[in-house]
Amino acid sequence: MSALSHFLESEGLATAGISLVREHTERMEPPRSLWVPFELGRPFGAPDDAAFQHRVLAATLALFEAGPRPVLVDFPDDAPVKALAVETGGWACPIAFPPPPIDPNDLGAAVAAEIGQLAPWYEESRRALGRTSVSGQAFSVEEAAAHATLFLDTPPETGMAAVVRLKGALEDLKAFYAEAAAARPGASSADMADWLWQETALGRLIFTLSKTLATHEDEALRYMAARSLVPRAQAEKAKATAAP
Repeated sequence: MSALSHFLESEGLATAGISLVREHTERMEPPRSLWVPFELGRPFGAPDDAAFQHRVLAATLALFEAGPRPVLVDFPDDAPVKALAVETGGWACPIAFPPPPIDPNDLGAAVAAEIGQLAPWYEESRRALGRTSVSGQAFSVEEAAAHATLFLDTPPETGMAAVVRLKGALEDLKAFYAEAAAARPGASSADMADWLWQETALGRLIFTLSKTLATHEDEALRYMAARSLVPRAQAEKAKATAAP
């Protein structure tokens, strides 16, 4: 869309867009962009909330009155959360993870154990949906977890190539977990996000990566740690939980 914006502007048509991945927008520099801290696939935030969506649209249109191009403005608020009611009284992941028979500080082993426990539920969800968003192009899910774990110590690679491969591995892992959790119906996307980020070893792994890479000498890895590893809303929930 950034490339399309550049083309349309060159033909005399003013454009403004919504960005879900800020670092991509910074590099491609489309003429006018509003970055929103929402989950991928929901550029206007929460579904069925016309008032909030109107705010996002109004902020996007306001970019036409902004200063010199390129313009990149951050939307100030997270999307409101609307939980779905279920007959059981609330959603829970179909897997209740038992304490793993491994060193609890070994995040790689903990994530590998979770993947094994979630695999049957992922397969059930994939059969029911007839598709999956786990690409598997660069890694299997198990390989993706092993690759991400390498960055806890000495990253095996640096620069934008490292960022792309690490992001791809983590996106596949998150998709695998989300689809496995979706085998039990009735959850909102917020329910599953809270479970993934606050209750799983994968969530702990990504939080730890965010802290570890934030001080790395490589600029691209530092930037990813600061901007795109942990959603802002989940980081704030983790801080609130950890506060005395």
